Amino acid sequence: MLPPNSTRDETYIARGTAVYRRVSFAFLAAGLVTFANLYAVQPLIPAFSTDFGKSPAAASLALSASTFTLALSLPIFASLSDRFGRKPIMLFSLFSSSVLQFAVGIAPTFWSLVVVRAIEGLTLAGLPAVAMTYLSEEMDAQSLGFAMGLYISGNTLGGLLGRVVISVVADGASWRVGMIGFGAVSLALSAYVAWSLPASRHFVSRRDRPRDLLTRFGRALKRRELVALYLIGGLLMGGFVSLYTYTGFRLARPPYALPTSVIGFLFFAYLAGTFSSSFMGSLADRIGRHRVLPLNIAIMAAGALLTCARDLWAIVAGMVVFTLGFFGAHSTASASVGSLGGGERAQASALYLFCYYVGSSVIGSLAGVFWADMAWPGVIGMILAADIAAALAFLFVRRKLRPAP
Repeated sequence: MLPPNSTRDETYIARGTAVYRRVSFAFLAAGLVTFANLYAVQPLIPAFSTDFGKSPAAASLALSASTFTLALSLPIFASLSDRFGRKPIMLFSLFSSSVLQFAVGIAPTFWSLVVVRAIEGLTLAGLPAVAMTYLSEEMDAQSLGFAMGLYISGNTLGGLLGRVVISVVADGASWRVGMIGFGAVSLALSAYVAWSLPASRHFVSRRDRPRDLLTRFGRALKRRELVALYLIGGLLMGGFVSLYTYTGFRLARPPYALPTSVIGFLFFAYLAGTFSSSFMGSLADRIGRHRVLPLNIAIMAAGALLTCARDLWAIVAGMVVFTLGFFGAHSTASASVGSLGGGERAQASALYLFCYYVGSSVIGSLAGVFWADMAWPGVIGMILAADIAAALAFLFVRRKLRPAP
């Protein structure tokens, strides 16, 4: 039996068509908006720690507050999209979070900034909660891997530009100017997405009772292959955020003592993720996700170990290798959730991202404790433990990821 989005059904979007290009670039822009706004504060965390007299773990709340509330609202937006449609929810997320970015720029105190960031996290959830579901529903089966990879490339570029631009603006003018500028650019890109993204062809509205929604979430939690993918996403994302956040603390101290703008440029290592997410998505389409996912987990571990060197070039090289592995793994795991989700695809995607961002918040903050007690070796030890746990979780999904004969 053919999958529902078979290449024989011309109503699905196939690679090489004009609408495929429109959708791909719309999701590229949407990823830019969402993740530039989400991660712009990350290179500022060491400065928040110094300026506001906060511990590294407390200062990291500027980021973890938004990722945590984002995680909490993912299931809500996933369920709302089942009733109101995929595109309306994504556009609400893009426009509302863009407006809130202005509020971040004028927040008067650290704790008011944290509150606004928490509210912003709630609105940011609409895009990631629905994007994978939209692509899985609308894309031809053989074109999904590349399209998912390009969407994640937009996430990567957004994270990169958010961090680098705010670092430069913070040194040259102020971070407040940067945040307000992000709000203006985000509104323009959101308008582009609204214009270029076609309405769903294969969406069927569901007006479910809360009990029905809970039942579908329950089914998405009972399948061990999906639970394994949720755990993999959370563990790897937690390690990823930890490495980038505490690299900033490490390089701001002697013997490096780098300024914020220079540390921000180290986030150009994210470009490795832009390449990796699309390349590994295509590779998985060819040789199978059961081979590509563990390969990328191993690449992450190798990159983490390389950052233990004292030479700056080796630290940067380790960040690049780690980033290659992370985005390759995330691209592969997220596409797998979309493919295996079945009738609970929206709920499975939401649960994957819920664990993904909870991992970012919890493990990212926990890394501050390891940093305070054991410095960089403690952070890397924690990251390697998360990688090993993800590799063990992969054993529970390996068979399901093998392509059908």
